[in-house]
Amino acid sequence: MTEATPHAPAHVGVLGGGRMGAGIAHAFLLAGSRVTVVERDADAAEAAAHRVLESVDASITRGAAAEPREAYRARFDASTDVALFAPCDLVVEAVPEVLALKVDALTRVEAQLGPDAVLASNTSSISIDELAAVLDRPSRFLGMHFFNPVPASTLVEIVRGAATAPPLVDDARAWVHALGKTPIIVADAPGFASSRLGVAIGLEAIRMLEEGVASAEDIDAAMTLGYKHPVGPLRLTDIVGLDVRLGISEYLAANLGERFEPPALLRRLVAEGHLGRKSGRGFYEWDAS
Repeated sequence: MTEATPHAPAHVGVLGGGRMGAGIAHAFLLAGSRVTVVERDADAAEAAAHRVLESVDASITRGAAAEPREAYRARFDASTDVALFAPCDLVVEAVPEVLALKVDALTRVEAQLGPDAVLASNTSSISIDELAAVLDRPSRFLGMHFFNPVPASTLVEIVRGAATAPPLVDDARAWVHALGKTPIIVADAPGFASSRLGVAIGLEAIRMLEEGVASAEDIDAAMTLGYKHPVGPLRLTDIVGLDVRLGISEYLAANLGERFEPPALLRRLVAEGHLGRKSGRGFYEWDAS
């Protein structure tokens, strides 16, 4: 007897249409879901729609999408109204990595959902149990940590909270397989598995650059050529965003100790507005257009 083919949820909501949110929306659209993205205002919603549909167009051009553009457009909408999440089977929160923002976002979304809907956070470091504590239905909540860029990444980290209903983990695993990606299951802990390891390498690379051990290019080459990493830790920090990595490292330092304390160089670059690819400059120069 063969296993049933996994299916994505029929209707998926994404709160936040930035680079990560748009990537998550794109992934579920290509998997056959109807997708609703909600943003803070009309301009942000329009920008989110552009990101998602541009990404879909790129997938069609590469031959990675099975349907014509019109079919995807018919299943997609972007709005400012969280009430549109009411019929969703799954809503993924993808707002910035700030605890207060996530608490506000999750509580607003949960109030719109039916009792059987699943609420997930794309947090890369904040405790799922800490977020679940503010919810009315913590058993219907878990972490689904996607990786940037979502279309190219094949990993999704599923984070199981203490209150998460076990069948939810199985459902999430099936959804990730339906996206053509690979799930890993981790217990709730600061930084989970991926961020804890990735940030540790990234922070040490920044310290090495700060100490003059080697150039950014040579530090990255040590990892791409010596350890077969697809991208070096400093270039990856630019792609993720120096401000994002700073926030995660501060959270990990508060929970796991001084080994995650952000280097002074990272703090200085963020204070100067050098946030990586999105600002045009971080450890490298980028085309910010």
